[in-house]
Amino acid sequence: MSSQDTPAREVRVAAENIGGIDSDELTIAPGVTVLSGRNATNRTSFLQAIMAGLGSERSSLKGDADEGFVELEIGDETYTRTLTRHGDQVSYGGDPYLDDPQLADLFAFLLENNEARRAVERGDDLRDLIMRPVDTADIESEITELEREKQRIDSQIEEYERLQSELPSLETERHEIETELEEARAEREELQTAIEEADVSLEESRSQKREIEEAFDRLREARSELEDLEFELEAERTTLEDLTDERDELEERLAEAEAADEDPQRLAGRIEELRNRQRALNETLSQLGSVISFNEEMLEGDGLDLEEADVAGDGGTGELTDQLVAAEDRTVCWTCGSEVDADRIEATVDRLRELRTEKLSERNELQERINDLTSEKSEIERKERELDRTRRRLDDVEAEIETTEERIADLEERIADQEERVEELEAETETVGGEYDEVLELHREANELDLRIDRLESDLADIDAQIEERESAEEQHESLQERREEIADELTELRTRVDRIEEESVESFNDHMASVLEVLEYDNIERIWIERKTRNVREGRQKVTKSTFDLQIVRVADDGTTYRDTIDHLSESEREVIGLVFALAGYLVHEVYEELPVMLLDSLEAIDADRIARVVDYFEEFADYLVVALLPEDADAVIDAGTSVAEF
Repeated sequence: MSSQDTPAREVRVAAENIGGIDSDELTIAPGVTVLSGRNATNRTSFLQAIMAGLGSERSSLKGDADEGFVELEIGDETYTRTLTRHGDQVSYGGDPYLDDPQLADLFAFLLENNEARRAVERGDDLRDLIMRPVDTADIESEITELEREKQRIDSQIEEYERLQSELPSLETERHEIETELEEARAEREELQTAIEEADVSLEESRSQKREIEEAFDRLREARSELEDLEFELEAERTTLEDLTDERDELEERLAEAEAADEDPQRLAGRIEELRNRQRALNETLSQLGSVISFNEEMLEGDGLDLEEADVAGDGGTGELTDQLVAAEDRTVCWTCGSEVDADRIEATVDRLRELRTEKLSERNELQERINDLTSEKSEIERKERELDRTRRRLDDVEAEIETTEERIADLEERIADQEERVEELEAETETVGGEYDEVLELHREANELDLRIDRLESDLADIDAQIEERESAEEQHESLQERREEIADELTELRTRVDRIEEESVESFNDHMASVLEVLEYDNIERIWIERKTRNVREGRQKVTKSTFDLQIVRVADDGTTYRDTIDHLSESEREVIGLVFALAGYLVHEVYEELPVMLLDSLEAIDADRIARVVDYFEEFADYLVVALLPEDADAVIDAGTSVAEF
């Protein structure tokens, strides 16, 4: 549902066990709604409740609750969201406003932990964030499929070219076989003529002739069977040699594999331990942030109660001037109630800031350690899976070797028996002839020639098949070359389309960031823009071109000169501002207001009240419901006659 489908109506939000909320309800009017209050008053929790009802899964369940619930009523429509704890995980159910909250999470729900804001603060490559909502999935999928097809075609072309390179030698071999076969056939005809002439003298003994022919038929069959067995034995020996080589390679691979220094289960335990420490640090950082913000507000004078009674310690009889001077230097501590120097409180706040910085650094180090251990655990598990596959394959190979050796032994035994059978039949042919030894010799030679001719004809048939395969490969090679060129053109067009979408997205972001920056009117920031760069990276065996989107900044020095800077050199508050500028630009670029009528803003302390008011005025035009969490002093600059205010 888009905001255009939803007329401006009040939105009722009811929440239970969300963030720090036990139970609360609020009605949001169209336009701007300010959630005004001090820190730790559940303003952010209420924003999380709105997010949950709209479809986000980035809201938190109250720490002491197993279930949470949000209900949104927009006119006659009711949307629900449930949160249920399962151990360390929280599952989301119900019927929220959005089916897919991705775009809203990135560019409409702009709380402190918003991914877009934090990515800028860390100096990340912004391409993924900018392009994630853009529908390039089909294009990328098509590119991937075409690249796979191109790889298959390249392999086929390589194979066909190899086959074609063998064609000349095959044709030479065919010519040699044809020549040898022609000579063998001619020789066989001569022998046949000699046999027929000799057979004339055998007319007197037809039974003897028949016995001779039958003896030679048996011999020919026995020799043919012996050749088949020898061929089968050679094939089995080749198989055994290949299996033995594979076994040696597998055994060598297993021998070279190093035992893992760490147990994956132990690493998992360490990772969980580090995550628990990280969660504890997050809680500490949250508490420190609240304490620091509270003390900063008190030091600035908001809510600061100067001691009106006997500051000079003279029973109220001191001079008024002395009292005023004392009041400037000393105040009543709002934590312990004792009278202390204001400088001491400021020093304590400074130490708290330093502690927060140390804790942030510790949290980052923990995250890096978690990432390292997770990668180490994944690598160990991957190696163990490979070793398991290697061991299983080794077992299979050894079983195949054993089976092959048994077949070889059986074949060798059968060949030995067949050789004896051939010798017996040869002896038989020598005995059946009697006085016809010359005729028998002619038959024996003819028998051997028949076997030779059969073998040559078989070889010739194999060569003809190979030549035919290579000749047909030439035609396929041409069609594959054509298809490869078509794929190259298609890939160029698709990549150009992605490049064009990236360029248009970057241009749009830059335009809108300029507009937002103009609204904010920062004197020391001249320009913020995203620079699109391409670089070649290796993916597997292929080199591919990848785009990166880097944030660039032009700053203005005190003397008015401009210079180029990076996010790394900015202060924490400046990073916060630029992160917010980027996120606000994303809201406009991707026209989130067309899909979602609600925009949420929080953690704007890095921007002064007047600029917050200008941002609210600017975005009020786009969002039907703009909900902003502000400190009371900042809220005063935003509130006008048309603004709804909810006190927290």
